[in-house]
Amino acid sequence: MEQDQLIKELTLLERRVKMFMNEHQTVQEKIKILNVENSNLKTTLKRKEQQIDDFQNQNKISTIVDNIATGGEDAAELKQYINEYIKEIDKCIAQLSA
Repeated sequence: MEQDQLIKELTLLERRVKMFMNEHQTVQEKIKILNVENSNLKTTLKRKEQQIDDFQNQNKISTIVDNIATGGEDAAELKQYINEYIKEIDKCIAQLSA
């Protein structure tokens, strides 16, 4: 009778070990998925921070241009010239980011 009881307990223990192993594997897979998602989110965050920096720089340049001479054509021409540079720089950044 003792042997039957031991066999039952061993069988139960074996089931529990298999259950825990399956659960462990499931958790490991979830961790891998979450790590990939975390990495993707970090990359997206860096890209967005770079865009914010670019927009802030563009805003600063526009503010400088606006504060330079308000003397008609010269200021408008300077503003257009700087805006063209900004567009070219943005294109370069986009190509480097791709």
